[in-house]
Amino acid sequence: MDVLDDILATLALKGALYFRTQFSAPWATTVPELKGAARFHLIVEGQCHVSVAGGATLTLGAGDLILIPAGRSHILADPPVNSAPPLETVLKDAGYDGEGVFVAGGDDGAAATQMICGHYTFRDGADHPLLRALPAQLVFSAADRMRAPWLDEILRLLARRVFEAGPGAGAAVTRLSEAAFVEMVRAGAEGAPEMKPVLAALADRQIGRTLSLMHARPHEIWTVEGLAGEAGMSRSRYAEKFRALIGMSPLAYLSEWRLQKALALLDNHQCTIQQAAAESGYRSPAAFTRAFTAKFGASPTAYRRQRA
Repeated sequence: MDVLDDILATLALKGALYFRTQFSAPWATTVPELKGAARFHLIVEGQCHVSVAGGATLTLGAGDLILIPAGRSHILADPPVNSAPPLETVLKDAGYDGEGVFVAGGDDGAAATQMICGHYTFRDGADHPLLRALPAQLVFSAADRMRAPWLDEILRLLARRVFEAGPGAGAAVTRLSEAAFVEMVRAGAEGAPEMKPVLAALADRQIGRTLSLMHARPHEIWTVEGLAGEAGMSRSRYAEKFRALIGMSPLAYLSEWRLQKALALLDNHQCTIQQAAAESGYRSPAAFTRAFTAKFGASPTAYRRQRA
């Protein structure tokens, strides 16, 4: 079981392209907050100054990529500014209808900025220590990309597909953007210390093995003793190492993950609530309903009704 694959599939990672830009300085816009989303901006040509709420202004050049998790509002501009009109206003003023290139800005054609902008979303209620470990922003310079060849190659393909368009381009761009997210996560630990423990857990021979077992068979009755045995460790040492890397106890992690699996199962309308409870490790529908309601603020029945 590839745990990272299972995490992203269960949380329903989806990529979406907003637009590609042709901005001429001076230009600026405020990208609004979007709860639960992670936005990305790939600078293809020129430069862009990015200001995330509460953080310093970053200057990005050609080849640089920024990922802004948790839907945080931010300003994109050249030259840098302290405030900017909302993106919706800039789109309207530019007459952009969602097709082709988003053209905006001033008259300085020599200071043009071409970007590819989009976002990632997850299933409503999606939660995992990996998502919580994502920093306020992840920045990959052109030099960083050279140290992450898979990410670099995917971004090159993404840029080519966006600018060449053609039949099937939208689907190709979506899939490439999702692949880019996976590689951003894999490569991000170098510049984001908060991500290192969780990624180390996935790769760790002992902790990684037990994570794989919990993800492959969440319906089984796991105990700390049993998991420690699978890892070839003492109970106390295993629990200590697991908490140090993941940030919670093994059984707390398992409980959280079971609910994420249940959430995914409930989105499949061919799966009954009783089946979702059993497949995610609950011995009774009543216990499942209590845990689900406590986590998501709605019963499984109410959640499914809301999604209908």
